[in-house]
Amino acid sequence: MTSHEAGQTVGFVFWVSASSAQRLGRKEQMSQRKKMALVGAGNIGGELAALAARQELGDVWLFDIPEKLGLAQGKALDLEQNGAVLGYDAKVRATAAWDDLAGADVVIVTAGLPRKPGMSRDDLLSVNLKIIRSVAENLRTRCPDAFVIVVSNPLDAMVYALKEVTGFPTQRVVGMAGILDSARLQLFLARAVGVAVKDVRAMVLGGHGDTMVPVPSYCTINGIPVRQLLAPDKLAAIIERTRNGGAEIVKLMGTSAYYAPAASAIQMARAYLHDEKRLLPCAAYLRGEYGYQDLYIGVPAILGGSGVEKVVEIALDPSEKQMLDKSANAVRELIEASKRL
Repeated sequence: MTSHEAGQTVGFVFWVSASSAQRLGRKEQMSQRKKMALVGAGNIGGELAALAARQELGDVWLFDIPEKLGLAQGKALDLEQNGAVLGYDAKVRATAAWDDLAGADVVIVTAGLPRKPGMSRDDLLSVNLKIIRSVAENLRTRCPDAFVIVVSNPLDAMVYALKEVTGFPTQRVVGMAGILDSARLQLFLARAVGVAVKDVRAMVLGGHGDTMVPVPSYCTINGIPVRQLLAPDKLAAIIERTRNGGAEIVKLMGTSAYYAPAASAIQMARAYLHDEKRLLPCAAYLRGEYGYQDLYIGVPAILGGSGVEKVVEIALDPSEKQMLDKSANAVRELIEASKRL
C-alpha cells in the first residue's frame, strides 16, 4: 500500500469514526426522555398527566401535598395501566417530595384552591398566593432550567408572583389563559354560525377574568371575518358568554373546568418541547409592548424551544385598545394587591 493510499485509508477510517460518533451522540440525545412535573394532582393535574402520557411528551411526575399523595399515586397507577391498553410508553409517578421534581424540563403549576360557585378569580388571591410563593421557592432550587406554565388562579397575579420569587428569565415563565378563553369563543362562534369548530380562528387578549378582551376584528371563519356572518347583537352575546365561560362551568359543576384548561396547557408544553414556533395567546411578560411595562397579560406570543420567543403586537381598533387598557389596569391592581400580602 502506498503512503498516498494509506493516507486515504486513514482518512476514510476517521470519517467513519466521526460519523458514527455523531450518530451515537444523536441516538444518546434522542434516548433521553423529557421530564414533566405537574404541581397539583387534582382534576386539572390528572388530565394533564393523561394528555402528556398519551402524547408521550415525556415521563410525568404528579406532585401534591402528603395528605393527597394517595390520590396522586392512584391516578399515576391508573394512567400507567391505561398505557398498557392504549399502547403509549410513558412513566407516570406520584410524589410529595420536591426533590423528585429535580431537573424537570417542563413544570405546569395548577396548585391552589379551585373556584367555587359565587367566587371570582380575584377571591382566590390571598389563599393561592401563599401556595404559589411556596411552589416558586421550591422550583427555584430544584428546577432552575424548566419552562414553567402557570394555570392557578387568579392567573395573571399568580404567574407574576412565581416569576418574582423564582427569578427565572421571563421567557421561561408563562401563564395559560388565552388559549382556553379563545377556545371558548371559537366554540360559541362555531355553534352560532353552524360551521365546524376547526374552521374558526378566535383571539382573546387581556387578563384572565371578567375584563378579558375578545377581539372580533381577528375572529375569522376559514378566513371570512366573523362580523360578516353574525349580527352585532349575537356577536355581543357570544363575547359576554366567553367572558363568563369559567363561571358558567363552575356554576354547573361546582368546581373549575379541567379538560379544556389541561389541553390548553399541554398545547403550550408541546410547543416548547418540540420547538413548534406556535403563535398562541398566553399570559406573557411585557416590556413596553402594547404600552405596558412589568406586567403579565394575555397577548399573542410565539412559543418555541426558547420559551416565549416573541410577543406579537397586533393593531387594535380604538374600542379594543380601550378594553385592553381596562383589563391591564385590573391586572395591575391585582398585582399591586398581591405585593401587599
